[in-house]
Amino acid sequence: MTKLRVGLLFGGCSGEHEVSISSARAIAKALTSDQNADKYELLPFYIQKDGIWQAVEIAQQILESGVPLQTQNPKPNSPHPRLWQFPALAGEVDVWFPILHGPNGEDGTVQGLLKLMQVPFVGTGVLGSAMGMDKIAMKMAFAQAGLPQVKYMAVNRSQIWSNSCVFPKLCDQIEATLGYPCFVKPANLGSSVGIAKVRSRTTLETALDNAASYDRRLIVEAGVVARELECAVLGNDQAKASVVGEITYKSDFYDYETKYTAGLADLSIPALVPDAIADKIQDMALQAFAAVDAAGLARVDFFYVETTGEVLINEINTLPGFTATSMYPQLWAATGISFPALVDQLIQLAIERGNTITAEALPV
Repeated sequence: MTKLRVGLLFGGCSGEHEVSISSARAIAKALTSDQNADKYELLPFYIQKDGIWQAVEIAQQILESGVPLQTQNPKPNSPHPRLWQFPALAGEVDVWFPILHGPNGEDGTVQGLLKLMQVPFVGTGVLGSAMGMDKIAMKMAFAQAGLPQVKYMAVNRSQIWSNSCVFPKLCDQIEATLGYPCFVKPANLGSSVGIAKVRSRTTLETALDNAASYDRRLIVEAGVVARELECAVLGNDQAKASVVGEITYKSDFYDYETKYTAGLADLSIPALVPDAIADKIQDMALQAFAAVDAAGLARVDFFYVETTGEVLINEINTLPGFTATSMYPQLWAATGISFPALVDQLIQLAIERGNTITAEALPV
């Protein structure tokens, strides 16, 4: 039996580089486990923080050590001669498994590159990845689909880094529309980078200025007292939803440190919620998946307001963390799909979708 060569693509040019390495290590282990070793040949590719691709030998070293390759920061506006020279082995990949979190990894950019290569790849395509990454576009898609959300405002950097008249009026509008507490977020970053919970005018002004340093598009959301529930989705056109899980923590909100520091957050799977609420969340997760045209996998996050019984959608993550302890694979483990089996299914879904797209593109 000929093995499929799986190009595991990880690292990348984002603040979530280290998270990507952790996810890739878990996937590599699953691909070389007994039930997958006979089906797949692992070809790891590592993207350095400066954007240069490294092939199997160096990529394997990174997978084994878990430590990023130290590189010098490139000079601004200085083209790197090797930036677009891909390793020769990239042409031998049968199916790609990109596990690049954050900008340049799950925002449609690398998905567009892989699509140009005309090789199937795991996960959502260009459109869904871009919408899933941009919180403003995402919320517009959710609104169009009729999914209930918290109140929010879209803000541009130009409104913040403006003259002394515009910025105060913006803050006045946020206070009048959303009140306190509220959350300030860059529209296109993941893992809670650049996010702040604010309770006063002074902290609002600081948070807006800080978030604007990360992205020219920002979103400000009203705070809500609610339980944070999550549901995983797996599939293409006939996707299915996992059991519902819950995240609890003692910090003020689910920030970067809480997410990635052992012991600071607890996962409860399945979540102790009424069956009707779990059913509603699963149904809304599938609606959100379809609303952004996701494929393969996604994790959808919700707020459950117990006092009113409301379920509000928070966001969709089209390329969620994929370590053995991450919520997405744990939700499927509790639903009856082991980590190695999950990796196998995602590859098969990628091939299925790739074949469908190829067939649609062929001349009649």
